[in-house]
Amino acid sequence: MRALDAMAARTGDPARRAPLAHLLVSLAFIVTVLSFDRYEVASLLPLALFPTALAARARLPAVLVLRTVLLALPFAVMVGLFNPLLDRSPMVDLAGLPLSGGWVSLVSIVLRVVLTVSATLVLVAGTGLPALCAALARLGVPQVLTVQLLLLYRYLFVLAGEAARMDTARRLRAGWQPRMALATYASLLGQLLLRSVDRAQRLHQAMLLRGYTGEWPTETAPWRRADTVFVVGWLAFFALARGVNLPLALGRALVASAP
Repeated sequence: MRALDAMAARTGDPARRAPLAHLLVSLAFIVTVLSFDRYEVASLLPLALFPTALAARARLPAVLVLRTVLLALPFAVMVGLFNPLLDRSPMVDLAGLPLSGGWVSLVSIVLRVVLTVSATLVLVAGTGLPALCAALARLGVPQVLTVQLLLLYRYLFVLAGEAARMDTARRLRAGWQPRMALATYASLLGQLLLRSVDRAQRLHQAMLLRGYTGEWPTETAPWRRADTVFVVGWLAFFALARGVNLPLALGRALVASAP
């Protein structure tokens, strides 16, 4: 999360892009990915151009993207884990190896998760959560939700720092032993909860003393002509990828042009 926050503070092309434009395109991308049939795999591959292009423009480290995607893969596998057992009808012949519809749908689920998680990562790292919350407010999302999301995001850093200090204190008192007993875990979690509540109350009082009235002041970037081109261009590409099977069309074109 700190890495994403640092990436959002950098001056890259997505960072200068209007957050509302980036949000609209990302939402359209996710809707497009989810609109494909559960057995579609090859037709989803061209959509990987969107997160790849924006990640390259934002200079996101490949290790950061890969690490985040790997964290989400177990959940995707759990969703379609029983598909090969429930759907055994042959569908694809891969190099002489018949694959059932269950395996195809499992691969499709994993690919969808990879695409959507990558797009979300690029969105957060390219715009930053404060600007993203401001864009959500412009779309009509209730301010109480955007403020809660922003405060939750900021407080997670405070909570992580408190947990790190407690773990350091435990290690100093335990001779830097990495393992803890279950009772120690329970005690530390209880202490962390109490400290978190107390810290949250002090933060809220400090905000009230500084004039907080329930509204979070946010600055929104102006909409420019480049943002319109950005939105229209990507929406046209999404419509093309959804309406035409690009890998199949490319394969047919290569076969037709072959001597």
